[in-house]
Amino acid sequence: MSEPSLLTSPLHSRHTALGAKFAEFAGWDMPLQYPSGVLAEHQAVRTGVGAFDVSHLGKIWVTGPGAAAFVNRCLANDLDRIGPGGAQYTLCLDESGGVVDDLIAYRFGDDQVFLIPNAANTAEVARRLAAAAPEGVEVRDVHRSFAVIAVQGPESPRILEHLGLPHDHDYMSFREQSEVIVCRSGYTGETGFELVVPNEAAGDLWDAMLAAGAAPCGLGARDTLRLEMGYPLHGQDLSLDITPVQARLNWAIGWDKPEYWGKAALDAEKAAGPKRRLWGLEATGKGVPRAHMTVLDGDTAVGETTSGTHAPTLKKGVALALLDAAYKPGAELELDVRGRRLAVRVVKPPFTKATPK
Repeated sequence: MSEPSLLTSPLHSRHTALGAKFAEFAGWDMPLQYPSGVLAEHQAVRTGVGAFDVSHLGKIWVTGPGAAAFVNRCLANDLDRIGPGGAQYTLCLDESGGVVDDLIAYRFGDDQVFLIPNAANTAEVARRLAAAAPEGVEVRDVHRSFAVIAVQGPESPRILEHLGLPHDHDYMSFREQSEVIVCRSGYTGETGFELVVPNEAAGDLWDAMLAAGAAPCGLGARDTLRLEMGYPLHGQDLSLDITPVQARLNWAIGWDKPEYWGKAALDAEKAAGPKRRLWGLEATGKGVPRAHMTVLDGDTAVGETTSGTHAPTLKKGVALALLDAAYKPGAELELDVRGRRLAVRVVKPPFTKATPK
């Protein structure tokens, strides 16, 4: 039974009919897995196509004269690197350089930007933008007005072609058709798309995708897929205590921009060099890493895991970990797994290859 206080996706009844197992994600009751199980769903995305309901993700419109320039003065990446129809991974930072959230910005034009933050941080990102917005720029939190469906896997273009939706545009670009925003992006490393659709149209779109051969996939498989690619999850691998410099996200910073939130702190950390960095760990022994495990060099603690799982594609344990800056890929270390030592090797993610974008 779902808790009465939890929010639900407009597709919730369909997930129930499919026999989904639910879990709470940032105040939303979302499908964790279907009867096929996480491993089958993971494999479907790596070899075919899967559909994820990610309607818990936030949705924010920033509109008005100079809206794009305003967003660019706030968020860390350089929005001027893309034009209308482009999408960009970016970061909302606080003045200490910590990560309030990582999000995707869709640039519709100079006067219109659409943002997709993480569910738990939508209200805070909207609040910060609204507080800073100049006269004439409006920030609207439309979190509960739209569904988001991610179609991921090497066969995803076939699904969209079958539905008559755009599917041949460039990676990190979007097209609109019949009120559906189709962005070539995703969180799995595979060729894929994220579709933003009004709530009232979401059910028919979901049904059509499954009828065309997409496997329904839950957020359990989404996590194993993203971790195989080394993609960070906010609240674990990114946070107010973990900066982009520590997380090796320098590519997502507009270093030459005159301003953005947290710029002074990030410039100083970059110049001095971070005291710790986020790297991958690949198990060389038998065991499954989890978050918050101590990383050891002999008897010395040199870091802590932030995410960890069994990687179905590799059939071994993998993790992301914040390590003292002296440690680089190739280092042989150990994890404390509930009092047992697990041998690991430091690597640079991704842990596995995916299909071309």
